[in-house]
Amino acid sequence: MAEATAQTVLDKISQGHLECPICCCRFKDPKMLDCLHSFCLNCLEEIMSKQDPEIRKITCPFCRKETQVPDEGLQSLSSSFFLISLADEINKQEQLLGEVLSTSATCESCEEGQEAVSRCLDCKANICKKCQEAHQFLKYTKGHRIIPTQDLDKLRVLPVDLTVAPKCRKHIKQPLCFYCESCDALICVMCAATEHRSADHTYIEVSDFIRSFRENINDILHKFEKSKEQFTINKGSIKRARKRLQKKLAQARSDISAQEEAEIAKIRNKAKLLTEKVDEIGQERDSEYEKALMHNRDQMERADQIVTAVNDLMRQADDFELLELKPKVMHNLEFQKELKCESAKLDMAFIGVKYQDVVSDTDLGEILLKEKWQLKEEFGKKGTGDGEFQRAAGVACLNNGNVVVTDTTQKRLSLFTSQGQYKTLVLQGPDRHQLQNPWRVAVTCDDQLFVTDRKKVKVFDNELQFVREFTPSVDDAEGLSKSNLRGIAVDKQRVAVADFGRKVVSVHNLDGSLIASTSNNMVDNNLAMSNKERLILTNYEEKRLLCVDFEGNEVFNVMTLLNGNPAKPTGVLCDDDGSIYVAVHSDNKGDSEVHHFDANGAFISTVAQKLYNPLGMAFTPAGDVVVADMHSVKIFERM
Repeated sequence: MAEATAQTVLDKISQGHLECPICCCRFKDPKMLDCLHSFCLNCLEEIMSKQDPEIRKITCPFCRKETQVPDEGLQSLSSSFFLISLADEINKQEQLLGEVLSTSATCESCEEGQEAVSRCLDCKANICKKCQEAHQFLKYTKGHRIIPTQDLDKLRVLPVDLTVAPKCRKHIKQPLCFYCESCDALICVMCAATEHRSADHTYIEVSDFIRSFRENINDILHKFEKSKEQFTINKGSIKRARKRLQKKLAQARSDISAQEEAEIAKIRNKAKLLTEKVDEIGQERDSEYEKALMHNRDQMERADQIVTAVNDLMRQADDFELLELKPKVMHNLEFQKELKCESAKLDMAFIGVKYQDVVSDTDLGEILLKEKWQLKEEFGKKGTGDGEFQRAAGVACLNNGNVVVTDTTQKRLSLFTSQGQYKTLVLQGPDRHQLQNPWRVAVTCDDQLFVTDRKKVKVFDNELQFVREFTPSVDDAEGLSKSNLRGIAVDKQRVAVADFGRKVVSVHNLDGSLIASTSNNMVDNNLAMSNKERLILTNYEEKRLLCVDFEGNEVFNVMTLLNGNPAKPTGVLCDDDGSIYVAVHSDNKGDSEVHHFDANGAFISTVAQKLYNPLGMAFTPAGDVVVADMHSVKIFERM
């Protein structure tokens, strides 16, 4: 049983690591290409024989990367010494194991019962004289390794010492103990004392260089991992933008059809032409997204191949073999600098139709290739009465379109219809169902309103009836006493709270139980939460837009600008596709704006201009942006 298990292990090692991917047989004189993949010399020569002799490059059958063939031929390519040594060791182990396995005195290859005179290590069977002659004659078995039975007991396993320092080729008795950085070569003591002793040569001990070299490789491999994370992020962003494009395309087609029916038969032909234009643009843009995904996938596949090859080499090769392969390793690792990730072009995900009066010589409508926004609704004014505001700071929109607004000066929460008609409010008061100092408000998909109220988060229903409350911070000297809750954001199953006093963002289940908590000095009044488990923060004084994950790891940190100058962010909102909307404050009241960023913090477009002092923002069920603009509430729609 033990011998059979040992044989199985040897087979797995041979198949997994010692078989040439071209001939699927054990490596014979393996040569390594620039991409770090190894193949039998004969297999590479066969590939070269089938191509134009003028072409002095060979393409790797595995990754398709080209390798320049030396003038001396393929024989001059770097030999994979580790594979050679390992193959030799496996051969010896199999030979020794063959002694144990050769318990049968008769031939196992035929049915004549002849006496076995040798053993085929490739067939793993004892064979008679006739079968041995057949092995040597047949095309598919003449290369098999055959050992006479009388030689099996002479075989011994000799340990392979891969740690012995190689000798200098010039001073053959001297070990290579230095690395000349000027010449990029290993040298011995004699070399250092003769050819490399001038001030032009800088050399260090081999062990120091190897340690530095391995650290450098590890650093680059770490950058590969970071690049993979960025590719993953962009892949999701591209897919969401693509999905949004499909929705917009469907909406555009629907609008076109409606307009077509309104104009009846005389414009049906023009509607058809316009629809074709929309489809053509949609196909072109969808193709661009597909190309971006394919490009990113190909880049990552190449990166994964390099990382796998280098990791295998780092794990399997000895120090000196690694140094010998240093140019090829570093050449492959240079690909990390070439990694270029196609980002999601969110502006291409919008498509709409701007309509016009149709006459016989005009088109049905104009295709809009970039999203534009316009003011759809505005209500409220400065004052202290019902439906009036002193400082409208937080805003949320219910499923029926009703709008909820917090007023931090009057310390109240007000409810309005979608057309801005005042309905009811919650005032400041000592009871728990009243408010002390409300700041921001957020709403769940089932119309539960979460309001930050100094040290507590209070929950109301869609008629502003008190439901419950919870305290995010602990009641101790460093907790509740410093707590000052400001920003709040919700998704389908979580609520995130920004504690301006403690500089902490905590994430909770909707019942208030804690999920995660992270400290950050950038914590301010505003908070949003993306569907990628990210928290979006703004900092008023530092003029920054910050994105972190739930563990507090920074994803990006960018400055917010207005007309090219740093501007103070006063509100933040996150869309389902990861897009970010930021209200930026101008030093002059009435010149503030709302800006649109992608999921990576890159500016896309301006949503609204000439705002008085925008603060909290929210989405309507239709996707319009609602802005609490100090003394009024403004609703902007995409054109």
